[in-house]
Amino acid sequence: MELPKAAEVVIVGGGVMGVSTAYHLAKRGVRDVVLLEREAFLGQGSTGRCAGGVRYQFATEVNIRLSLVSIPMLERFREEVGIDAGYRPIGYLFLLTREEDVQAFRHNVDLQRRLGVQTEWLSGDEVRRRLPFMRLDDVIAGTFHAKDGLADPHSVVQGYAQAARRMGVRILTDTEVTDIHVEGGRVRGVETNRGSIAAPVVVNAAGPWAGVVGRMAGVDIPVTPLRRQWLTTTPLPDLPPDFPFVIDFAQALYFHPEGKGVLTGMSNPNEKPGFNTSVDPEWELVHMEAAMARLPMLAQAGVMSRVAGLYEVTPDAHPIFGATPVEGFYVCAGFSGHGFMHGPVAGLLMAEILLDGRAHTVDVSMLDLARFQEDRLIREYNVV
Repeated sequence: MELPKAAEVVIVGGGVMGVSTAYHLAKRGVRDVVLLEREAFLGQGSTGRCAGGVRYQFATEVNIRLSLVSIPMLERFREEVGIDAGYRPIGYLFLLTREEDVQAFRHNVDLQRRLGVQTEWLSGDEVRRRLPFMRLDDVIAGTFHAKDGLADPHSVVQGYAQAARRMGVRILTDTEVTDIHVEGGRVRGVETNRGSIAAPVVVNAAGPWAGVVGRMAGVDIPVTPLRRQWLTTTPLPDLPPDFPFVIDFAQALYFHPEGKGVLTGMSNPNEKPGFNTSVDPEWELVHMEAAMARLPMLAQAGVMSRVAGLYEVTPDAHPIFGATPVEGFYVCAGFSGHGFMHGPVAGLLMAEILLDGRAHTVDVSMLDLARFQEDRLIREYNVV
């Protein structure tokens, strides 16, 4: 597709945030939208390298409210855009092994229940009865919510992209934004490797690269790229069909069914910030030793695939929505490892911010960029 000379809105980034924003703008009648993705295909960055988890179990009201809107959007995705999002409510089961986590999760579950999320509280013995094939002697308690689960990132990105294109949105891949044009304190457009596009509104939905794109406009966006990796195993015939998404919270170690095997990952607390997406073989050994100690049947499995991707981390593990000091330059980024599940509602909220002046489906006014300078951080405890 030829690069247009001008557009009403330019969106930088073709992951779930970008395509969801484009779709929801077009749905509201704004069709003169251009979405730019530097890779050859959409969703090849963090969206395409995530584990696909979706959950209601969060520690802050705003994240829970985002899930309360976003996950039902995934449930009815086929009705809305014509593609199944692959939503599978297998449940998330958090394993708690430290007393301080037990106390924090009691508070979190109370909050979740007040907001309508009926999370179950499990004793250590109840957890062991549910997962008799795992080694869980040190588990004190657990939490489980049956409607947490999995969805397919590729299907969600393609669904929104195809629906946006049908409504007139222009989506260009292999098109890298190299500069943001700013004059007189407001955005004027973007420069790309294929030429320039004039636009009065630019949305930075560049995920881990949001800070880089922000600097092009002279705006400091505190999003840090942090590598996370996982692997999938060969079939495990002894894995029960109702195996949930299991998270050993203290170790940031997780497992969920993938095909006939398991997908497992563990966050490296000493990972250095950067854009490296190669698999770290040394950390894989640390991870797999911990994984086999929890799920001994992994010793019989082989490795099917390995993937490393980037979290887009903010100082308080919450996203950034809305305006910046440069008029017309907006940001939707920094979801800190839970962006895919909030992608549907995030695009809806960005359309509201751009067209109505504020988000009203969910109040995200506290998640503005200014909170970092004004010391209004809202910390999320349930980060994996």
